[in-house]
Order: sequence, then C-alpha cells, then structure tokens
Amino acid sequence: MLYRLHNAGFDAYLVGGCVRDLLLGLQPKDFDVTTNATPEEVKKLFRNCRLIGRRFRLAHILFGREIIEVATFRGHHNEDDESHAKIAQQDEHGQLVRDNVYGSIEEDAERRDFTVNALYYNIADFCIYDFANGVADIEAGVLKLIGDPEIRYREDPVRMLRAVRFATKLNMALADDVRLPIKSLAGLLKNIPPARLFDEFLKLFMAGRAQANFDMMCEFQLFQQLFPILKSYLDTADAPPVKMLRKAFADTDKRVINEQRVTPAYLVAVLLWWPLQARREQLQNEGGLPPMDAINIGSADVVHRQSQTMAIPKRFSLTARDIWQMQLRLQNTRGARAKKALEQSKFRAGYDFLMLRQACSAPMPGEDLPALAKFWTNAQNDPNLVQNNAQPKGKKRPTRRRRGGRSRGRQNTERAPKND
Repeated sequence: MLYRLHNAGFDAYLVGGCVRDLLLGLQPKDFDVTTNATPEEVKKLFRNCRLIGRRFRLAHILFGREIIEVATFRGHHNEDDESHAKIAQQDEHGQLVRDNVYGSIEEDAERRDFTVNALYYNIADFCIYDFANGVADIEAGVLKLIGDPEIRYREDPVRMLRAVRFATKLNMALADDVRLPIKSLAGLLKNIPPARLFDEFLKLFMAGRAQANFDMMCEFQLFQQLFPILKSYLDTADAPPVKMLRKAFADTDKRVINEQRVTPAYLVAVLLWWPLQARREQLQNEGGLPPMDAINIGSADVVHRQSQTMAIPKRFSLTARDIWQMQLRLQNTRGARAKKALEQSKFRAGYDFLMLRQACSAPMPGEDLPALAKFWTNAQNDPNLVQNNAQPKGKKRPTRRRRGGRSRGRQNTERAPKND
C-alpha cells in the first residue's frame, strides 16, 4: 500500500504508535499511514477504500478484516483565511469540532499530540523522521505533549485519557506540564460524545493495564467524569466498592495477559453494581417490588443514567443485567431452581461475579456469601450436589373436592329462568 502511494508520486509514511512501539520492542496492534495525497486521491488508487469522518476526514483501506487508516498531512488553521472556516472549526471551549486543513509533513508533526507519536518512517529512504525529539523522550521515559498542554487538552479533551493510557502502557512518567492541568480540565470530558468515550473505555480497561489506569484516572478526577454515577462510592480507598473495582480490573488484566477471553459486559456489571443496589433497595422499600422486578427496573435506570455520559452498547448492558439477575438466582441452593441456575448460559459469569463479591465482602442484605460461594464452587465439580440438596418431598396430600360445589351448581340451575 505504501509503495502504491509512492509509485503514484505521493509521499507515504508509517506514523505514530506503530513506529513508537517498534522502537520500544513492542508488537504494534495496528499501522497508520500518512501521506500528502488527499482522501479523494487515495480513494482513486484503492478500490477497497472508503472515506470516513466529518471531524477528521480519513481513508480506510480494507484488507480482509484488517483496516489500514490513511490520513492526509494536517496543517495549521488560519483564522484570517475565510476558506478555512468550513473545514476547521472550534467550539466555545476551544475544542476542535472539525479539522480538515491539509499541510506539510512538518505541520502535521506539530499537530500530533505527543512527541513519541510524531515519528515517521519513510519507505523511500528507510529512515525515521523525528520532528519533536520523540526518540529522546522515549529513551528518557518521559511523556510530553507537543505545544501548550492546556490548549491541546482543550482542542481535544480525550488527550487527557490518552496521556494516562500511554503513561501506563509505555511505563513512562508524565512531564510536569502534561500532568498539572489535567485535574482542572477533567470536566471538559462532558463535551465528548458518549460513544467516543466508550471507545476510549475499551482501550483503557480491556488492554491489560486496567488497574493502573483506574488508579491514575482517579488521581486526576478523570474516572469520576466517565462515571459520575460512582462519585459517592470512590471517596474511601479501602471501601468495598473501590476494592471490588480494583480486583475486577486486576483480574481482567491477568486474563488479557494470559490471552483469555474478556468481555466489557462483566466490567459494566461490576461498575454499576453499587448504584444498582441502591436503586433496587429503593424500589423494594418504597414501591414494594419483588427482588427480581426491582433488579430489572433498577438495571434499566442505572444503565440509562450512565449512558448519558458514556454510552453502553445494548449487547453489553443486557449481558450485565443477566449477571445481576444470576446473583438472585444463585440464592437458591435447593430444588429445581438451583438445578436450573446451574444450567443457565450465564452461570459462569454470574458465579465469577459472586466470587468477586465474596472476596470483597459485598453481600446483599441477608445473604450468606461465604456459604453460597462454597456451595456453587462444589456444585460445579459435583452437579449431583444440587439434586442431593433438594428439599425432601412430603407425602402427597389427597385431592379433596371443594365443599358445596355441586349444591351451588344445582342452585344456579334452579334459579335459572324457565324457558317458556
């Protein structure tokens, strides 16, 4: 692909994270390309190309299931140039809502966020072009922003989340001027579309650095912006909600490192568990709802509230609800209901969640978590335990005819009007 652009007379470079990761000895997860060809010119060269984005116009080249992102060199905005008004816009907070001004590779490097991402590999001479001393910062282990950090954060508040993610992923320290403005500007994240924040959530918490990202985000008040519904639960570091979150993130990190399957639905279930319990108790106490009805209504309420800030796709929120429902079903250790719970498709996820709650001392009212954890652990190894634990059947009571049944029938017949 790079050579096709090059042979067509365009400049073409690998850029950003893939170059950075190769220098660090890491395996790049994807490869981004930048060029002086416009998106429309790229599309003419590749039949398997589609143009996306309004805020940032990009070309996506499809190779089977793989997507190579191709961006045209970005340039600087000229406020005096009326032609830039339609292709580059900022809102009242300084956030870029459209950025399609094209320029040179030098200008493009200045528009990158971090110095370690302003690295360009040129296939024409097999050299890496470093426009912002990114290689030196990699060697020093310091993460720096290009330009004034406050301005760059205001242009795109997601850069604060990226700063945390790169610091933990690359084991780098944040430069002072990168770190200091974050807490005061964290509130700008409320201006980011909820769907985009969910994409960032996946990168932060599903890539093997979830616990470290959680701790750093709490320090900078970023986590509270993503999950305002949890603000009141994060005040004490050793409180059960915080312990439960940290353990869930640590467990997820282990599974990612061991290349085991992970799902965002499980983390959604953990994150919203405490607000759900508060809402469930309210519905039961004030509305007199049965526990399962309270769980179902409460789950819809808390997911809706959270989705105003960070979107939660339905496929994950429904699975989270199944996990919450299993916490009630696992209360039954006798009879047909216990056997049915063991056969549920979401039993394992529900069981893992039960064990997490037991490890963090997070019982529901009247719940004997240690006993339940022991029973369901043993039941998986010995399914007959559920059958053997069934309530003993008593003698079947004989069917008795209700007294007065016939007389009422006769009485009704007698009272019926005669058919003359």
